[in-house]
Amino acid sequence: MKRLPALLAAGIVAAMPAITHAQAPAYPARPVTFVVPFAPGGGSDTGARIVANQLTQRWGQTVVVDNKPGAAGMIGADYVARASPDGYTLLIGNIGTQSINQSLYRKIPYNAETAFAPVSLIAELPLVMAVHPSIPAKTAKELGALAKSKPGELAYSTSGAGSAMHLAAELFQDGAGVKMLHVPYKGGGPAVQDLLAGQVALSFPTLLEASSHIKAGKLRALAVTGSKRAPAMPDVPTVAESYLPGFNSISWIGVLAPARTPVSVVEKIAKDIADVVNLPEVREKLIGLGATPMASTPAEFRKMIDDDRSRYARLIREKNIRAD
Repeated sequence: MKRLPALLAAGIVAAMPAITHAQAPAYPARPVTFVVPFAPGGGSDTGARIVANQLTQRWGQTVVVDNKPGAAGMIGADYVARASPDGYTLLIGNIGTQSINQSLYRKIPYNAETAFAPVSLIAELPLVMAVHPSIPAKTAKELGALAKSKPGELAYSTSGAGSAMHLAAELFQDGAGVKMLHVPYKGGGPAVQDLLAGQVALSFPTLLEASSHIKAGKLRALAVTGSKRAPAMPDVPTVAESYLPGFNSISWIGVLAPARTPVSVVEKIAKDIADVVNLPEVREKLIGLGATPMASTPAEFRKMIDDDRSRYARLIREKNIRAD
């Protein structure tokens, strides 16, 4: 009988983890916020809303899209980096916020390598080598030859120094052994508008920004910049297959959580995003935007971010590119 209180106490202690687990609410137990660190209407914002709508249906909890633009995405990214690591505040990051800005800007309020837990890729955003119809080149190889014959004369527009458009052009110049004239703008919209007006010869916009103009014959697509052809324009070859083997320079969007978010929560979000991205209606919408739907595991996404960070850090250092 003397042993009974001790046995009861031991039984209660042993049962506590199970009781605690049973009482823990399943994720998500309340609304989730997707922070888009850019203005409404762009590729990151539109892709986020497509996924958010589907997750709202799947989870039975509202997934809110909150735009926090400014400072090349760093304001919104910093907001998420400082958020509670519980899975209820998530970042829709891109190649700039996670892989480029650290090398491009002298001061960043967060450390992209340690401040986030990568969750899943949503889509790759291939860029397209687009020229004004007045340019005689019909292929990437012909453009390379034209640029060689006019060193420093062919002007190309970008959305700013160090942008994905700019870095794609720099990689092309290195691979082709040519020199072109960089004309930076404050955003992809103005860069494309001056290309349409013939103020510059070419640009490397996203398919989202350029596909309607290409289909209307106002621009000519020479190649896409990804490792594979873009589903939105399957007849347009890649730079790699048509001219420069191994060429790959794209943008992308994906979901990240604050560092120290529980692994179980990260893995659940990743699985549900993969299920959503693979839905036929979601794939159709993303492809219609010029994106290549592509979910990933957290580990795969982290490797992609790290590989891009290393590659572009080297390019930015070698070219002495600065945005501030």
